[in-house]
Amino acid sequence: MKDESCNETDLRLIPEEPYYLACGNEINMFEAAFGAKLPVMLKGPTGCGKTRFIEYMSYRLKRPLITVACHEDLFATDLTGRFLLKNDETVWMDGPLTKAVRTGAICYLDEIVEARKDTTVVIHPLTDHRRSLGIDKKGEVISAHPDFMLVISYNPGYQSILKDLKQSTRQRFVSLEFDYPEAEKEAEIVSHEGGVEVGTALKLVSLAGKIRSMREHGLTEGASTRLLIYAARLIGKKIPVREACISAICLPLTDDGKLIETLTDLIDDVF
Repeated sequence: MKDESCNETDLRLIPEEPYYLACGNEINMFEAAFGAKLPVMLKGPTGCGKTRFIEYMSYRLKRPLITVACHEDLFATDLTGRFLLKNDETVWMDGPLTKAVRTGAICYLDEIVEARKDTTVVIHPLTDHRRSLGIDKKGEVISAHPDFMLVISYNPGYQSILKDLKQSTRQRFVSLEFDYPEAEKEAEIVSHEGGVEVGTALKLVSLAGKIRSMREHGLTEGASTRLLIYAARLIGKKIPVREACISAICLPLTDDGKLIETLTDLIDDVF
């Protein structure tokens, strides 16, 4: 039986500084949590910049980043690792969480509530004074590297009662709350990332504001900053504004014909 555990040389740092525009004190808070060896929870709507923030902080702290997109079929072994058959030998392969624990990477569990409830329990010993990870199949307990950091994210407004984060998990994390930036900052982000003039970006942000105010009228999610950037990129490729906004903003938000008609009227009003 072989053990092909990961070492730090197997992981790479983010090579270039990601673009990120701070909207509050989140950078200082994250750095303080990292220094204090505290786990962090990012709360906020879809597409508001949580993942980009983690990429930026990984670069800033000079630590590798391992991201796991959580889903309902995510088992504990998907995080910790498993035995595999390789060249007629049984080989242990570390999972992403175990790699991060061993090497001092930042492990980012995106949309943690999508994972199975029995899976999230495996992270609990990493979020208190123990800072350890138990691997039952190997009978091993790994003490976390001094630079290891656990970060989770979830969208409180989207979750149902069946997919809420347990208090036993929530209260193990320092929480940073994210939302869509104020209009001028959001326009700056859309202009930079979408490659359009600030004037066009401001109109896209104005459109988003009107759409977000419709959440009480049938929309489960507002127009995210990510969708505005997608629309801007289409506009930058000479797609007419109306078509770009319908394809990048309206249609991803809803399949309801009446709502799409209402959103299209908003586009005409803004542009």
